[in-house]
Amino acid sequence: MRSIQVFIIDEAEEEFKQLNKLVGEQREKDIKNSEEIQLLKSIKKKRDILKLNPVYGDKIPRKYWPKELVGRYQLTNLWRVELTSYWRMLYTLRGDKLEVLCFVIEILDHNQYNQLFGYKKK
Repeated sequence: MRSIQVFIIDEAEEEFKQLNKLVGEQREKDIKNSEEIQLLKSIKKKRDILKLNPVYGDKIPRKYWPKELVGRYQLTNLWRVELTSYWRMLYTLRGDKLEVLCFVIEILDHNQYNQLFGYKKK
């Protein structure tokens, strides 16, 4: 059985920490449901799914990879998972037959995702 580990890194880690902090503050105020709470639940759920199946997401063809991500992470593959409220999580896989490392590199809302990939509004 191979080992699968999921790491949230760089900007995605900062976004995740800020979201955790905000949700913590909301829960202290006895807020039980908000867009932020739903997003955090969605990220955690998808992270758990990736621990079981790292190829769960949609593989993004190389010709669509944003140059800034390729340069920053020396990508050999890029995957997308859809989250609640049109948010997206981008990740890359590294490893071998014994161990798979999944690095979540971006957590983006719909507009940020469109901007990163160069999609234009109609």
